[in-house]
Amino acid sequence: MKNHLLLLLLLLFGLSSPLSADPRRDFATQYRPGRRILVDTRREGDSLRVYLRFTDRNLLRRGFPLHVVGWAGYDARRPLWQDTVRQLRRRLQPEGAGARADFCLPISRLRAGLVLSMALGPAEEAVSGDAAWLPLTAEHLGRSFILIDSLSQPLMRRYVHAREVFGVSAYGPDQRLTAYRYPLSSVPAAPPMAAAGALGPQPRRLSSQDSAQFRADELLRLPAGLYLLRVGGSPVRAGLLVEENRFPELVTADELIAPLTYLTTSQERKQLFDAPDPKKAVDQFWLTVAGNSQPLARQLIRTYYGRVSEASQLFSAHKAGWLTDRGLLYLVLGPPESVYRANGEERWVYRSAVERSGTFIFRPKPSTFAPDNYELVRRPEYEQLWYAAVEQWRKGRTAQPGR
Repeated sequence: MKNHLLLLLLLLFGLSSPLSADPRRDFATQYRPGRRILVDTRREGDSLRVYLRFTDRNLLRRGFPLHVVGWAGYDARRPLWQDTVRQLRRRLQPEGAGARADFCLPISRLRAGLVLSMALGPAEEAVSGDAAWLPLTAEHLGRSFILIDSLSQPLMRRYVHAREVFGVSAYGPDQRLTAYRYPLSSVPAAPPMAAAGALGPQPRRLSSQDSAQFRADELLRLPAGLYLLRVGGSPVRAGLLVEENRFPELVTADELIAPLTYLTTSQERKQLFDAPDPKKAVDQFWLTVAGNSQPLARQLIRTYYGRVSEASQLFSAHKAGWLTDRGLLYLVLGPPESVYRANGEERWVYRSAVERSGTFIFRPKPSTFAPDNYELVRRPEYEQLWYAAVEQWRKGRTAQPGR
């Protein structure tokens, strides 16, 4: 009788037990540009300065301190340590619809591999997937500079466009800045069911095209390319993507055609590029998809190219974000409904539509240019799901109202 009672209790409460191997912390908010909390860091002697940007001021809670929690990993059930940063609100600087702030943590409490979560609000929010999450790397712990905009405010991103003015704010006496330029990649991600090597052999190393030296306190404007930046004699380098035009916005016909690689055949794209008026040809493509309904065509264009821009904001590093594996799914399937991180993997879950339901697994593939890069685990069984999602676009059924 006791054994039966124990079994019943396990069945009733096992999935919600705090000892469950899967805490089901959902990180989907990390891929909602309007709700994210952006994070950057700079090493300053025996401290690590952490910069936060709240994209939505509604994320701030009055009267609460900033809670900082250290974890052994994203899937850890119990924190290694917890702390609070009080009176941070006094240092909050309004910034558009959001705000920014910074604070310092002692290096003695930090190590590579540790994951930090941070939230300005009730303590329980700092342990949820909605908090700001930062996996500490050797670069974070050793990089003594951050990128800043023309007003000397933290840039909080690793990409700029070719005519954008930016700078480097370095800590320490040696202010020499060396920029090494590498070729840009325009290779899009392969479909999720593609066999290994579908894109052919990829270069294991990139060769530097040239380099230049500056002072870290001067404003810069760099030509398009992929850069590694280094201050002084430090071995720590940081990647920077410099793209053309108004990246991540799309302004030219070629920029509008290129992301259609996930929805069209190579012959269709060739016809668009070769058209006498490529921009008009792109409009006609979407009008045809929309069954000659101009309002629906406009909505499809807003949805698709809105996702292109968002994917580039979220995932740009070694190449434009929409070209990456995560960008691939973001464009065609939309933002993931749930995101779970465990055992070094990231799982994107889609549930809302039967023809697009599925779980996609990403594994970390970091590099000097892209320390937060993830690679999709491709599987043949994704083929039906993928083509069903593409078909929804080709039939004009994917437009999102209000987008």
